[in-house]
Amino acid sequence: MSYQIIDGKAISKQIKEECRVKAEQYRERGILITLAVVQVGQDPASSVYVRNKKRACEECGIKSLSYELPEETTEEELLSLIGKLNADSAVNGILVQLPLPGQIDENRVIQAIDARKDVDGFHPMNAGALCTGQRGFVSCTPAGIIELLKRSNIEIAGKECVVIGRSNIVGKPAALLLLAENGTVTVCHSRTKNLKEVVSRADIVVAAVGKPKFITADHIKEGAAVIDVGIHRNENGKLCGDVDFDSVAPKCSAITPVPGGVGPMTIAMLMSNCIASVDLSESL
Repeated sequence: MSYQIIDGKAISKQIKEECRVKAEQYRERGILITLAVVQVGQDPASSVYVRNKKRACEECGIKSLSYELPEETTEEELLSLIGKLNADSAVNGILVQLPLPGQIDENRVIQAIDARKDVDGFHPMNAGALCTGQRGFVSCTPAGIIELLKRSNIEIAGKECVVIGRSNIVGKPAALLLLAENGTVTVCHSRTKNLKEVVSRADIVVAAVGKPKFITADHIKEGAAVIDVGIHRNENGKLCGDVDFDSVAPKCSAITPVPGGVGPMTIAMLMSNCIASVDLSESL
C-alpha cells in the first residue's frame, strides 16, 4: 500500500513560524520572551542540542541567555544559578540540558526550577497537571508527536494507540496525551508479554523503546500510523530509529522518517512552550 511520509521538518517549520508571529505580537506589547539555557560540561551531543535550541530561538524572535558551566560545577552552584533565574522576571523559560555530570542530582535540579518557567515540562507539578488534565507545560517530544498526528490529519479519537516505552520524558506523557485526545491507549515495555501481538492491534504506534530497528513489519497492522521516536547510528554510521523503516513503511498508512520526523518537532515545541510561558506564568 502507498504510505504518507510524515514530514517533521515541514511541520516544525510551520510551528516555528507561528511562534515567530506570536513573539512579535508580544514584543509590540513590550514583552521580550527570554529563554535561559544552562549546560554543565561539554557533552558533544548536548552541545549540538544547545546550539540547535539557540538557533531556533533566533528564528522565532526569542531571546536566549546562555550559561555554559564547567564539568566540575557542584550541585549547590547550579541550584544557586537556577534560584537567580527563577527570581529574574525578565526570564520566561529555564532549560537545564540533560544529562548532568554524576555529582549533580537531576531530580533535585528539575524540582528546583520554577514550574512556571519549566519549558521542558519535567517538573512534577507539570507532570501532575498533565495527569489531571490541567494547564501546564507538556514535555516537548510527546507534544510534538501529537502535533505530527494532528497536522497530518491522522484521527486519534477512538483509535487503538500503543506506546512502546514508559519513560517519564516520552512514553508516559505520550500515553497521557493520546488519552486526552480520546485514543484507547496501551503502554508496552520490556516486561510486556506477547509484545508483537499487542502492538499489531494498534492503529497508531509510538515507538520509544531505545533499540535500533526493534519494531519490524510483523509488529505492525496493515494501515497503521507509526511514529518513531528513536535515534541511533547503525553499523555504517547512518542514522536510524527504533523502527525498521524499510520493512515497516509498506504496511503503514503513515510513518515518520529518521532523521526528519520527531527530532525537529522537539525543538519546535520547546519554542511553543516558551511562547506559552507568558500566559502560563499568570495562570499557574
